Amino acid sequence: MKQRVISAAVVLALFIPLLFMGGWLFDLSVLILAILGLHEFIGIKETRKKLPDFVKVISYLLLTVMVLSNIENADFTFTMDFRLIAALFLAYLIPVVMYHKREIYSVNDAFYLISGLFFVGISFHLLILVRHASLSYIIYLFLITIMTDTYAYFVGKLIGKHKLLETISPNKTWEGSIGGTFFGVLVAGVFYHVVINASTPLYVVCLMTLFLSILGQFGDLVFSAIKRYFGKKDFSNIMPGHGGILDRLDSIIFVMLGFMFFISIL
Repeated sequence: MKQRVISAAVVLALFIPLLFMGGWLFDLSVLILAILGLHEFIGIKETRKKLPDFVKVISYLLLTVMVLSNIENADFTFTMDFRLIAALFLAYLIPVVMYHKREIYSVNDAFYLISGLFFVGISFHLLILVRHASLSYIIYLFLITIMTDTYAYFVGKLIGKHKLLETISPNKTWEGSIGGTFFGVLVAGVFYHVVINASTPLYVVCLMTLFLSILGQFGDLVFSAIKRYFGKKDFSNIMPGHGGILDRLDSIIFVMLGFMFFISIL
């Protein structure tokens, strides 16, 4: 627990000032997180099979372009040059023929990387996009995940008895999930109503926050399922006591994606 607290304090001390400052420093920090996240996504794959260095270098280059493309767009529409999409598929599929050995690089590897690049790239691109639009929105989304995760942990420790999905995440309980959802909706909902827009109907705020809180927990479980599939406890150990970038940002990635369904009506 002490290690977890120290790691969290260090990360917050670095990230919170960048979050409030915004601008190119925040964009750069998000890009670094995205690169580290993709590194973990590739790394967990390489616990079973080493991927060609050429393909990995191309992955980081394409991710950089994807995360930073059109970040001044103010209408929350993810736009991408078709040349980038074409380059992505060509860069991953042509090496299948070049290496012509499944033991080195296969079609399965190509589509694993394509899906991972889209998933990580779009998620972190949206993180920049939302911050550019509003600091309050990004705080609201982080409050949902932080409050949900924190109270799910403590409520689960105190009264948790019924396992949620033991085969995927053995420590999670229904009691913890319900408690985390309640406090996540309460704290983030109050913040939205008081700070962002008091004129938005309260039931809309509650339903939106409830949906995002639950979605964030699904994100946690999805990433846990990936780790279980590869037989790993964490994606990496970059944050002692917490795991890797994808271990810490699994919930906010899904919340960020889910928030896009609501942004047009707010």
